This record gives sequence, C-alpha cells and structure tokens, in this order.
Amino acid sequence: MSALDINNEHLKELENEAIFIMREIAAQFENPALLFSGGKDSILLVHLAKKAFWPNKIPFPLLHIDTGHNFQETLDYRDNLAKELGCDLIVKYVQDSINEGKCVEEKGINASRNKLQTVTLLDALEDLKCDAAIGGGRRDEEKARAKERFFSHRDEFGQWDPKNQRPELWNIFNGRKNMGEHFRVFPISNWTELDVWQYIMKEGIELPNLYYTHKRKVFNRDGVWLAFAPYMELKKEEEVVERDVRCRTIGDVTCTGVTLSTADTIEDIVTEIAASRITERGGRADDKRSEAAMEDRKKEGYF
Repeated sequence: MSALDINNEHLKELENEAIFIMREIAAQFENPALLFSGGKDSILLVHLAKKAFWPNKIPFPLLHIDTGHNFQETLDYRDNLAKELGCDLIVKYVQDSINEGKCVEEKGINASRNKLQTVTLLDALEDLKCDAAIGGGRRDEEKARAKERFFSHRDEFGQWDPKNQRPELWNIFNGRKNMGEHFRVFPISNWTELDVWQYIMKEGIELPNLYYTHKRKVFNRDGVWLAFAPYMELKKEEEVVERDVRCRTIGDVTCTGVTLSTADTIEDIVTEIAASRITERGGRADDKRSEAAMEDRKKEGYF
C-alpha cells in the first residue's frame, strides 16, 4: 500500500472525534481561545473548528504569542486566514514581556525566545480570563506530550502536573475547575503526523510555503540545519549557505530545524514523511537542551 492511499474511514473517525471535542469546549467553557502558531497543526485546528460550527463563525478567538523571531511567512498567513474567516485575532508579544521586566532575553550562541513564550502566554490567558486554551499538541510528537489528556488541567499558576490529571473514559471529559485554573485542550491528540498530512491532502487545506521545498539561507549546528536570521549569532566554524529546504514543524526561527528536501507537493511530503525515521521534532533545537526539556517547559505553563 502506498503512503498516498488514504484510509478515509480512519480520517473520518479522527475528524469526528476532534469536532466532538471542539463542541464540548464550546459547551463546557465560558471563554476559550485557540492557540494559533501558524503551523500545520494549528491550521488544522482552525479548519476543524470551522467545520464544527459551520455555518456560524468560530466562537472563540485565535491567540498568537509572537516571539518577534517568527518566520514572516507565518505572520502573513496568520493575518490572511483571520481576515478570510472573520475570526477575532489576538496577538501578544514576547517583546512586551521583556520590556516589562517579566522575563530576561537570553544571550549567546544558542539564545532563543522560545521558552520566554510561557510568560507571555500565561499573562495573556489571565488578562483575557481564558478558561480553556485549545492547542494542536499530538501524543506522537514527543514523550512529554504523550502524557497529556484531551482536557489537560492547569492549576492557578498555569502549571501542569502530569501525575494529577483526570481519567478520561470513553468520550466523557471533565472540565470542572476552581477559580483561577484553566484547561489546555488538545482535540487532535490521537492524530499522527502522517494522519495530519493525509487529511490536509484530502481536504485541500492551504499552508504557508515554508512547508514546501524552497531555497533559504541556512547553517548546520550540531547536525541540525537551521534557517539563518540576522539576530542569530554564529560559531566561528559555521557557514551560511543556500539550500533547498522545507519545515516539518514551525516555531521560533532560532530553534526550528529545517529539512533538506525536494518535496514541493503534498503528495511528495506524504511520501517523505512515511519513509522518514526521524520524528518531526527531531530538528527542534529547543527540545535538545536537556533530556526532559519539553516536560520541564510544559510544567511551567508552555504549550
């Protein structure tokens, strides 16, 4: 069987599950927001939310935490999508958190604003009085994310305790919370990367061109190709070159690895993903800082 052979029944089950959870969010919470990064998973969430509430508008805003070091293609896509759908778009800036002294900019070769997003996100959820933040996390991405429930409880400090989560039997989800607490909700938890791409291909969902092969200035650091930006500091031995690359996952430029690739159609990407033995977050420099980097960040309130 080819990777291009789509199991429509399987994808329909995943779609129905995600739509059911979207509707549960609207029913159980008073002020949810959809965390939108401009990556394929958050774009998929918007598409599913659109289906869940059609012909009405999506009943919650898109919330983007802008590090100031995002790919411009991502920002352009974000603005165009919100305008096209008539969605409320709320953007909060990491630079504001730095200016207010709530977090400190990292310095040095491996400096990144990725971790600083946590401060800005928690402040945004508190300011907006959000009781649920909808995210595109999937259990196949990373071992810490495999521990998440669909409805993932956060305490009054926005922190996650993986040992204190509620059981989820069948399709019964418990959204009860105390004052100041909130939930992160992950409607596509059971999807795999290949499921996402096959669904995108089936539905004809438009994506930023970052996901398709394009020429970009890059450099190699510790076996990972990174896109070059003027605010990034290079080691003496590192050289900026132009290569044909694409992104498998999109985040802050400083930590988003790119893949050497010739895949310039969704069909090519699906075939490439099916043959890959490296996870999509295998190129994320922020995950390599420690053995438990993602879990530590999630406990502090990260996505």
